[in-house]
Amino acid sequence: MKSLESQKLHHRFGLALVVLLLVLAPFHAFLTVFAAKVFGHYTVWRLWPEVLLLLSAMVSAVLLWKDVALRRVILKSRLTWLVLAYVGWLVIMAIWSYLRHHVTKTALADGLIVDARLPLFFLTAQIVLARNDWVARNWRKVLIWPAAVVVVVGLLQIFVLPYGFLQHFGYGPATIMPYETVDQKLAYVRVQSTLRGANPLGAYLVVVLAGLAGIGFIKRKPWAKAAMVLAGIGTGIVLTFTYSRSAYIGAVLALAAVTWWAVTNKRFKRLAAMSAVIVVVAGAVSLLALRHNDRFQNTFFHTDSHSTSVQSSNDARGTALKTGAHDVLLEPLGRGPGTAGPASAHNTGQPTRISENYFLQIGQEVGWIGLALFIGVYALLAFHLWQRRSEPLPRILLASLVGLTVINLLSHAWTDETIAILWWTLAGAAVAPRLNTKE
Repeated sequence: MKSLESQKLHHRFGLALVVLLLVLAPFHAFLTVFAAKVFGHYTVWRLWPEVLLLLSAMVSAVLLWKDVALRRVILKSRLTWLVLAYVGWLVIMAIWSYLRHHVTKTALADGLIVDARLPLFFLTAQIVLARNDWVARNWRKVLIWPAAVVVVVGLLQIFVLPYGFLQHFGYGPATIMPYETVDQKLAYVRVQSTLRGANPLGAYLVVVLAGLAGIGFIKRKPWAKAAMVLAGIGTGIVLTFTYSRSAYIGAVLALAAVTWWAVTNKRFKRLAAMSAVIVVVAGAVSLLALRHNDRFQNTFFHTDSHSTSVQSSNDARGTALKTGAHDVLLEPLGRGPGTAGPASAHNTGQPTRISENYFLQIGQEVGWIGLALFIGVYALLAFHLWQRRSEPLPRILLASLVGLTVINLLSHAWTDETIAILWWTLAGAAVAPRLNTKE
């Protein structure tokens, strides 16, 4: 009896950690910077999600040790073993790269954390939620209410607040820049709300828009559907002013996917397919008609004919992608965690290696084997979500994964704390084994 009560206590504690992570994730950047302004030690404050992840991992270990049925189910899963193999390979490559002096301690720690936390957020959430379906039942509140705050702050930044407003909360060169612009033009300030930047905000809003669309399809009352539409409009406005082109594409794909899977009427699907073709054709015509318009150029090309920038962001991204692909092809073992991506900025005396592609970053760091293991985790998790796509949460996560995958082919979106925590933790909740609490 005491053992059962102890298990329940551990499950409740694990649930509290998961919910805390999900609710606070959209405010990670703001809370970290503000805490650093008040107390100092910015780098230390940045690690609070990893502290919660460590606590969740400890709870998971205890649950697996005490709960035989849970341990049997988790260890029977091929996805679990793929996750453990990937994390194990990361550790092996980390030791190897450090011994060969490829990476500094700071870059190694940062790179190892960023690479390993994605599957670990998923795995720990899956374990601690196996006997508690609270997140599975209340994911709408966990996703939408924090998002509402993010969107409102974003709208205020667009229409009310001065562009340097975040400086009052500690934003600056030593932490996070208080604003970003398109092509160094103050006429095109990119909204970032409470996230780390405009591109992370755009990626986050892809998940939110997929969630709003998914909820709209399952709501029966007209006022509830109308509320989702209004929320979607507000979210769309904020997304527009991020000027994140990859997020635009990701949002369209995510919304198309969640609509396609949510609707069962074949006639509606045919009309939707025809409408999609018309939209694509209209977009191509608009591209030709507006290609010389300054606002259109700055919004979609991030430059214009009057730009004074030495190199456009498009040229820089193209060069980075080619360099990253070249590195992966020529270095089958990679150079180790922390040698590519944002973490590589901590390597003294070496250039930062930014490939503008998260998958290439993994290949640069842990080689062909590590990349194959990561893609295996990615694909098998997507398959599990596909198997449960009749349920709203897995369907929404799968649809948003379509959009986020495209975004990560053009950026390092998975390195952002908010996206990493939110999507992978919700994925753990969505595919967690549903064990009877009385077992």
